[in-house]
Amino acid sequence: MNRQDLTLLTDFYELTMMQGYYEEKQNETVIFDVFFRQNPCGNGYSVCAGLEQVIDYVKNLNFTYEDVDYLRSLHIFSEDFLHYLSGFHFSGDIYAIPEGTVVFPKEPLLKVIAPIMEAQLVETAILNIINHQSLIATKTSRIVFAADGDGIMEFGLRRAQGPDAGLYGARAAMIGGCVGTSNVLAGQLFDVPVMGTHAHSWIMSFKDEYTAFKNYAKMYPDNCTLLVDTYDTLKSGVPNAIRVFREFKESGHPLKKYGIRLDSGDLAYLSKEARKMLDAAGFEDATICASNDLDEFLLHDLKMQKAAIDSWGVGTNLITSKDCPSFGGVYKLAAIKNQDGEFIPKIKISENTEKITNPGNKTIYRIYDKETGKLKADLICFAGEEYDTNEDLLLFDPIETWKKTRLPGGTYTMREILVPVFINGECVYNSPSVMEIAAYCKQETDTLWDETKRLFYPHRIHVDLSQKLYDVKKSLLDQMSISD
Repeated sequence: MNRQDLTLLTDFYELTMMQGYYEEKQNETVIFDVFFRQNPCGNGYSVCAGLEQVIDYVKNLNFTYEDVDYLRSLHIFSEDFLHYLSGFHFSGDIYAIPEGTVVFPKEPLLKVIAPIMEAQLVETAILNIINHQSLIATKTSRIVFAADGDGIMEFGLRRAQGPDAGLYGARAAMIGGCVGTSNVLAGQLFDVPVMGTHAHSWIMSFKDEYTAFKNYAKMYPDNCTLLVDTYDTLKSGVPNAIRVFREFKESGHPLKKYGIRLDSGDLAYLSKEARKMLDAAGFEDATICASNDLDEFLLHDLKMQKAAIDSWGVGTNLITSKDCPSFGGVYKLAAIKNQDGEFIPKIKISENTEKITNPGNKTIYRIYDKETGKLKADLICFAGEEYDTNEDLLLFDPIETWKKTRLPGGTYTMREILVPVFINGECVYNSPSVMEIAAYCKQETDTLWDETKRLFYPHRIHVDLSQKLYDVKKSLLDQMSISD
């Protein structure tokens, strides 16, 4: 894949701030956290995605002659600063939660430790990449849950907001649990299965429906799904499909994998009637696929109505996350290194409690029930804090601190979920394939309790702070109150 130069994919104020830091000779090492405040779509969890594209972006981060000439033409940047940009490269550290991991509000998905000019520049592109793919992966995971084991095919390219959204949305959809995509370029670039049937125009281009079906079956006898709703689903489409299936069977060359697709009408009623007709004709193994503006809520209702549908093609509502079109990830300063080499925690204050940030150089421990392997809670703490799982662990809500849970030693396990990606500007992380990430994502969602995965009013997984982090945060808040 040809790497696209995304160096100037940044907000203008990142560059004006960089010049300000440059002129003031202010380039101390800082820490920025990427996190989000609320799960999209009313979900009980999110799925992080996009790290491989962040890695590609950082690896290829440099200002070309054309970039510098363009910035010069804006008549706002000094020649000294432009000269600095011409030799720019990222020299810092990045830690991140691996793609496909289930994540929750307030915890750092990604942590940048770098000189402030470098850390400031990468903000916009990192957010753009992580926010989009995490949104689509999360939406897909909801749809896959609603399908209750049926295959979900991503069919959204023609409705995506541009080629990049269609391409990387398909990638995120595969991570979230789709079994395939209609996007051929995504199939090529990410080595994922491509799937599809045919359009109504195929039927309409022949003299009649039967002829269209027969010709399609001749060309694709190993995978033949016929779209049966061009004229009349139950009076014409399904009978003609059965006629073709029977002719191939009687000829001694039965179709290997075959079925029908419904793309309009009452999918519950039509699928159940079609199933009866197929079974009565001796084609019990024929599959029924459905499409037509599907989302998790419609799938949920159709499953409750016992629709006889085996797989689902989901397009617009998945690729655009139509009911919740943004993820809401933010990038906030958490610490600044002083002259002694120590990180001094920084905090952002807001009248909105949920917008107050967690200060310092942090990491995240994920806590599991030892017996079931199910996720109990996440614990945000300072990097370097260690825990002995043989000892009792006291967890408390960082807002409503009287809410406490004590986990007896030996009943839980912990793992650190932030991993090094770049160290001193060098990438130290090998991205798995998309299908490997998808398999990992399936394992991750399996660690969630069913109550957390439900579509309506899901149980909230608690994200707690360590006592040390809580104490520092409270101290900073108290200092701010006194200074006011």
